[in-house]
Amino acid sequence: MSAHSYRLAVIIGSTREGRFAPVIANWFTRHAESRVHIDVDVIDLDTVRPYELRHGSEEYASFAKRVDAADAFVVITPEYNHSFPAPLKHAIDLLHAPWQAKPVGFVSYGGISGGLRAIEQLRLVFAELHATTVRETVSFPLAGNLFDEAGRLHDPAPATLAADALLDQLTWWAVALREAREARPYGG
Repeated sequence: MSAHSYRLAVIIGSTREGRFAPVIANWFTRHAESRVHIDVDVIDLDTVRPYELRHGSEEYASFAKRVDAADAFVVITPEYNHSFPAPLKHAIDLLHAPWQAKPVGFVSYGGISGGLRAIEQLRLVFAELHATTVRETVSFPLAGNLFDEAGRLHDPAPATLAADALLDQLTWWAVALREAREARPYGG
């Protein structure tokens, strides 16, 4: 990896049966992978099963290692009842130090608000973990209407612009904070 390359963990926060999250995640991941300086690791909480992880288990260690290895995160979250899913909160709460001094971006979807209320609550959670959330987001209001059966956006231009702004901010913070952690380990 070059000095400006970094590892981005894309966390799929929904585990509900029939979830729309994979459509959003596939679109965003393809877009992020088009940037040669980003190494993407998709962490699907439906596979990780955070409620089943036990400290000391191989599965817990694998999840912790993937989060620790990331220089930045994008959390893909739906909005359920004006908030984010419980399995996502549980996964975040399982770890502490691996989130610290790293940037977090958000891609949300939901009803008319597009999941923005879930993002606002997640910003508070990550602030408590000493992570830095970036301002730019990608939001999909009434997401099922925006994608075709193959998972392609009917009009990709607005989401592409938003994703580019998010990734530009995340890239700056990922590289800057990694350099800072290497020069002086974070001790929050």
